[in-house]
Amino acid sequence: MIAYATIGVSDLKRAYPFYQALADELEAQHFLGSLNDSFIAWVGPNHEPGIGITLPYNGEPQTVGNGMMIALAAKDPAQVDRLYDIAIAQGGSCEGKPGPRGDNFYAAYFRDLDGNKLNAFVQTV
Repeated sequence: MIAYATIGVSDLKRAYPFYQALADELEAQHFLGSLNDSFIAWVGPNHEPGIGITLPYNGEPQTVGNGMMIALAAKDPAQVDRLYDIAIAQGGSCEGKPGPRGDNFYAAYFRDLDGNKLNAFVQTV
């Protein structure tokens, strides 16, 4: 069972608004770290698994994990659309516009400011 996922970023102050905007839409709450630390993390409204952003602990440059993606659970297709719009408005880039993927999966794919891949999805069954 996943407890939380951490995403490496190159500049915490630059990345924070992107992730805070997504957290606000998902009603996630800050639970650990700050801009004065090397990390910040949020947890879902019902203590679902959390997500964090961090400067790499080893001091090496941030890199994007090839094949790595973090999926954000949305309430409905409209929230998938809003999360995608928020990501793009915050400077993210499109990796797949919102829409159905198969019979009962609605998703949007985007990258953050450092190139990390995320998706927002809902199962429509």
